[in-house]
Amino acid sequence: MSRILSVGRVLVSRQWLLPTLAVIAGMIFLARLGFWQLDRLDQRREKNAALIAALESAPVDLNETALPDDLNSLKDRDAVARGAFDFAYQGIVKLQIFQGQPGVDLVAPLVLADGETAVLVDRGWVPEVDNYTVYNEPGEQTISGYIALTQTLNRAGASSAADNLEWYRVDIAAIQTQMPYKLLPVYIKQAPGEDNQQPPLRSEREVDLSEGPHLGYAIQWFLFSTILGVMYIALVNKELGKK
Repeated sequence: MSRILSVGRVLVSRQWLLPTLAVIAGMIFLARLGFWQLDRLDQRREKNAALIAALESAPVDLNETALPDDLNSLKDRDAVARGAFDFAYQGIVKLQIFQGQPGVDLVAPLVLADGETAVLVDRGWVPEVDNYTVYNEPGEQTISGYIALTQTLNRAGASSAADNLEWYRVDIAAIQTQMPYKLLPVYIKQAPGEDNQQPPLRSEREVDLSEGPHLGYAIQWFLFSTILGVMYIALVNKELGKK
């Protein structure tokens, strides 16, 4: 006990006070990184719970359902929409890869019954060619898939739209400026059909319910914080033994 008290007095002595404070700050910093990883873990679990709820929910009928203010509640929900594509306003999302092959995604407005409202549909991947009309499917259709949220850039003022209906992401607000219809604020990723051998090719929805590496990282940071403190006390104790 006397040894412990002696080490404690040395830690707060004038000679060792600044190093002690620096080590304490380092331990707090490392521990904070551990708590940050635990926060990330909680966020991942919340995201997984939302995805499970979306997967278990009934499909959203976009012809009949009024969309909520919180569009995040619709993300990954199965959806169905009935209407006709207006291929005059079909665009492409560039730089898309499917099974290792470069190409583009076809995105077209599906015009709903009122003739004034449309929902963008990602129809799937095709090779980059000069003429995309060969992939058009005219007439009334019922489209099944899942709901995706608009894709935007983080930096302010960046534009996602182009005059020639070629985009790098499905930014609904930017694409709206090129459309004669009122676009719904979400879009549909069309699901693969029974025969998904010919373009447009569609991928199955990716479902990842893992919790990621956050718990392991948190344990590591807490361990590093503890090791730093133990090593410092051991160093002080060793120096004390020399006197």
